[in-house]
Amino acid sequence: LSVHGTINDVAVMGATPLWLAASFILEEGFPLADLDRIVASMARAAREAGVPVVTGDTKVVEAGKADGVFISTTGVGVVPEGLVLSGDRARPGDVVLLSGSIGDHGMAIMATRENLGFAAPIVSDTAALHGLIAAMLATDGEIRCLRDPTRGGLATTVNEIARQSGVGIMLDEAAIPVNGEVAAACEFLGLDPLYVANEGKLVAIVAAADADRVLAAMRAHPLGQRAVRIGDVVADDHHFVQMTTGLGGRRIVDWLTGDQLPRIC
Repeated sequence: LSVHGTINDVAVMGATPLWLAASFILEEGFPLADLDRIVASMARAAREAGVPVVTGDTKVVEAGKADGVFISTTGVGVVPEGLVLSGDRARPGDVVLLSGSIGDHGMAIMATRENLGFAAPIVSDTAALHGLIAAMLATDGEIRCLRDPTRGGLATTVNEIARQSGVGIMLDEAAIPVNGEVAAACEFLGLDPLYVANEGKLVAIVAAADADRVLAAMRAHPLGQRAVRIGDVVADDHHFVQMTTGLGGRRIVDWLTGDQLPRIC
């Protein structure tokens, strides 16, 4: 999560991630075996992503002062000249693309933390998205905005874009992929997958003329094989996000009130 999340934060700004810094705050008595497992996991993720951890720091505090361990990561990257991706660039007529199923990560964390034994295991979608984003940018399509829908999920992300751009967004419920085990777990727990965190998915706002080309590039990448068009940007002075439901009606997709799940990152 530390490595992937930081790489993705850099990549959705259009930058090529180059280096990472990682700082640890450890409680006295934190088990060295756990620390070794964490560091090995981070090293593996950084190596696989091709974005090395080049610097960092470690501090030790009194027992009970740091919830075991806090990890703070920083990423550095370079944005190509002339490329501007921003949440205030969505325009009516644009298309909303999603790289795959939603809710996998948040429900995987919930199941682990609460010791929920579902018949079908729920696996986190955590992944570094810079390769997928590079493939999308290589199409030269007009990509207005990229976001990774982490805390607050898809619903919060599209509401942020609608507010920043001064537009409305119309989503299609039937088009949004949710894995069966995630949908069942959310129903069991009374949660809405639209608000559940993701760590390996992205939302793109793309000009309509280029949407098919960008979508094809997404589907050709391993992390975007289930990419779909999930909605459109519309003119709306109220900046509402709405959804066409499976029954043919419409409902407002509002901001998340409170947190459905404990904070993950």
